[in-house]
Amino acid sequence: MRNESAKGRPHTRQTRSIAELLAEVPGGLLIGNGGTTVQGIAYDSRDVRPGDLFCALVGGYFDGHDYVDSAVQHGAKAVIVEREVAVSVPQIVVNNSRAVLAPISAAFFGHPSHSIPVVGITGTDGKTTTSYMLESIFTHAGYRTGVLGTITVRFGVKVLDVDTRQTTPESTDVQRHLSSMVESGADIAIVEATSHGLDLHRLDSVDFATAAVTNITHEHLEHHKTIDAYRRAKAKLFEAVDATGGAAIVNLDDEGARSLLPYAKRSRVLTYGLDRQDADIAATNIELSADGSRYVLWCDGNREEVETLAVGRFNVANAACAVAVARAHDISLEDSATGLGRFVGVPGRMEPVRNGQPFAVIVDYAHTPESVDKVLSLLRSLTPSGRIVLVMGSAGERDPSKRPLQGAVGARLADFCVFTTEDPRFEDPDEIIHQIAAGAIAIGAVEGQDYFCVTDRRDAIEFALSSAREGDCVLLAGKGHERSIIWGLEKRPWDEAAVAAEILSGLGFDKIETR
Repeated sequence: MRNESAKGRPHTRQTRSIAELLAEVPGGLLIGNGGTTVQGIAYDSRDVRPGDLFCALVGGYFDGHDYVDSAVQHGAKAVIVEREVAVSVPQIVVNNSRAVLAPISAAFFGHPSHSIPVVGITGTDGKTTTSYMLESIFTHAGYRTGVLGTITVRFGVKVLDVDTRQTTPESTDVQRHLSSMVESGADIAIVEATSHGLDLHRLDSVDFATAAVTNITHEHLEHHKTIDAYRRAKAKLFEAVDATGGAAIVNLDDEGARSLLPYAKRSRVLTYGLDRQDADIAATNIELSADGSRYVLWCDGNREEVETLAVGRFNVANAACAVAVARAHDISLEDSATGLGRFVGVPGRMEPVRNGQPFAVIVDYAHTPESVDKVLSLLRSLTPSGRIVLVMGSAGERDPSKRPLQGAVGARLADFCVFTTEDPRFEDPDEIIHQIAAGAIAIGAVEGQDYFCVTDRRDAIEFALSSAREGDCVLLAGKGHERSIIWGLEKRPWDEAAVAAEILSGLGFDKIETR
């Protein structure tokens, strides 16, 4: 299996005229020769190749207009801008270059979502796991499946590593990947649809056949400001499916997910839930263990037993979501159950690190108050005689209001916590840690007894692992599959599971075990 960059382009270079692309942009002003043809689209001047169209995006750190000259020097034959610039190549002047990039990219790549059905999965938690489960179901049912998600972009024999930290990439990359899936012969595409991706036009001009929502809880308020605005951004996925008359999948057990039902006016609505009779897809007789889950799936009066490696009640809900999507695409309950049985897990999601140590070490991506609560509650039930040790941080330049909530959850459910760095970006990491600790203090936790603050993440993990006793469980939360820690603009290489294994070896535990 070949690994490539997620920014990799198809070998085939497209050719489109500026006039042809301008037709996708009502109100766009063309300055220069509309007959000029372009062979690619770039939004980062460093990625421009001769013959490209460069789109100047206005972002949080940079303004693409400052790099137009550089793009032209690298060979850009035309540019998209929000204000007229002094360049020798044609320019399309628009009000919002990011919004325009989506339809132009879709047109450039031949509207790939017209050629294969696209499934969009949104929600605060569970998007990635649900996409992996759904991929397992589709694959068993004989579908050639493409996936565009947090960890990788996968289609055919290609696996493209994702390192942008955007679960939903920019619209040009979305359309490029969908085009590659079509070229590779994919039968269906699965896309993780984040609130940022929906709100920032990255998924505009994608025709979604199916939309699913796992849950909507407290997250990303640094961008959306209010929970209502956050939900409204998620609702754009349902509006997109409504426009095509597709299917909308809703978790009846989650109030936030149910709030999207009014946006599914023309869609075929399928619901799912746990231990309830009013859902179209229901999971009952749930048995949980440290090694997986067993349960019964119900649909249209039919039942199938499932046994899977996925641990935790929340993963039963993710499985039910995947089955509901599969049902919308006419896959039988029997095939769905078999596909779930072949699910092998997700990197960085409840991932055990086994080096022969007499205590459990789990790496998980949980980074919201709700997801940390779910994982800690699960681990508490699986660790009856030991302590729960939590290592956790919170991302810089992201919703600060969730930090004390995370600290409170940690202090309430773990026996002791080590608060540390996650991705500080341009914030003071110690101030972030202080804000997390404030939530622990508010419920009576005492520093040095119930929690510790260790700025360096490696040091924090080493402190936690060296403090663990036989029968304990150490949860390393927040980084999961990610391969870097972001300090300012620098991405420092990081592999949470590998770091934990290395530290365990240094502590004398070096008997590597496999599941």
